[in-house]
Amino acid sequence: MSRVPTEEAKSGGNIRRLTAPAIASRKGGEPVVMLTAYTARTAELLDRHCDMLLVGDSVAQVIYGLPSTLPVSLDMMIAHGAAVVRGSARSLVVVDLPFGSYEEGPEQAFRSAARVLQETGAGAVKLEGGVKMAPTIEYLTARGIPVMAHVGLTPQAVNTLGGYRARGGRNDEFSEIFDDAVAVDKAGAFSMVIEAVLESLAVSITHAVNCPTIGIGASARCDGQVLVVDDMLGMFERNAKFVRRFENLASRIDAAAETYAATVRARQFPDPSHTYAARVRSRAEA
Repeated sequence: MSRVPTEEAKSGGNIRRLTAPAIASRKGGEPVVMLTAYTARTAELLDRHCDMLLVGDSVAQVIYGLPSTLPVSLDMMIAHGAAVVRGSARSLVVVDLPFGSYEEGPEQAFRSAARVLQETGAGAVKLEGGVKMAPTIEYLTARGIPVMAHVGLTPQAVNTLGGYRARGGRNDEFSEIFDDAVAVDKAGAFSMVIEAVLESLAVSITHAVNCPTIGIGASARCDGQVLVVDDMLGMFERNAKFVRRFENLASRIDAAAETYAATVRARQFPDPSHTYAARVRSRAEA
């Protein structure tokens, strides 16, 4: 199987990959475009359109068919992170730290994050949590590891949150998430994902913090947006309220597979243009 050259290869290596400081400088400017990616080929296709590619722990559901992100391991994230880095040239690649790889304390988080950056070539890591994770974010950034924060609906905490629901509807919850955002911003996060919160809360956070906010189920007034690429492409029948399908790829794959199967069963594929005939060599060639 041939591999499509990256934009970097096509241009002779002149493309410079975006960095965490470059993304941080986009606060209040042109919206930051982010999608998830889990494979080299997907990264190749998305790279020229995106500013950041997130190797999310959503790989659990999207690639492995798992019920939640909790079973994802650090080794899994590193394998997919390395593939996305190999497939991209321009986008900042951010890799999720999976559940259980950073919550114990700053030292554990540093060991995990260092492995991710060393073994993938990614430019940043992402971790979930607010006030309680602020010391860890400060510890990592002080040691040269760019951190993207994640507040609001935090899927790794789904068991304590009581399910996948929009957050911020109660006054105490609104204040708690706002305080989380302010804390991770002050701790040095270069950007933060705000997931599934009331729009008014997302706007309030965006105005209050210095780093760019990346919305998913938040507000168009955030500094950028992210979606799971398979959701955006219409690969699943059921999606969260905040997902917009920009393509219905699942139906197109289904139709292509149906046509392929019918063609094979009719013995119409392969035809002579797809097979190798014996070539008679002349006496001179022999």
